[in-house]
Formats: sequence, structure tokens, C-alpha cells
Amino acid sequence: MPAPEFDQATRTELEAAAFRRLVEHLRARTDVQNIDLMNLAGFCRNCLSRWYREAAEAQGIALADPDAREIIYGMPYKEWQAQHQTPATDAQKAALSKSHPGH
Repeated sequence: MPAPEFDQATRTELEAAAFRRLVEHLRARTDVQNIDLMNLAGFCRNCLSRWYREAAEAQGIALADPDAREIIYGMPYKEWQAQHQTPATDAQKAALSKSHPGH
């Protein structure tokens, strides 16, 4: 069965709802480190905040990286790091080097 067709407004609303749910999920899963996301999915919260900033800029809206990160993290990035980020293990670093050379 083919996927249903939506008008542009409905599609945008559904995509926005899915995006908000993803951000909510990532905010709740502070145990999942960005390096784990990068190793498994090829993107992390910082990527998501950069994409958000780039989308804003495409609409002519100036948005600084720290502000975009705060939108995604739900708090200033430095605060999130202090509360939730753990040092990367050697295994995590090796996996990142393999999956994203030069990152």
C-alpha cells in the first residue's frame, strides 16, 4: 500500500511534530552520549542544532550556534555538558575515528 499523500501544510505539521518528538526524546535520553549517536547513526545533537540553525538562516533568520544548541538541548550547551556528558572511552573514540575519519 503506498504512503498517503498530504497537502504541504499537513506534511509540514507532521514533520514538525516528529521533529519535536525527536528533540524531546533526545532531551530525556541524557544517558546516550553524542559520540554514541555519531557512531551508530552518523549524527548527534550538535548536528541537529546545526541543521536547525541552517534552516533558520535559509529563512533569513539569524541564529547563533549557542542559541540553536540551547533549542535542541533544552539548556545552554555548557550546562548540558557539565550535567550529562561523560568522557569518551577509547573504544568510542576508535569507533568514531573509523566511522568518521578526520572528525
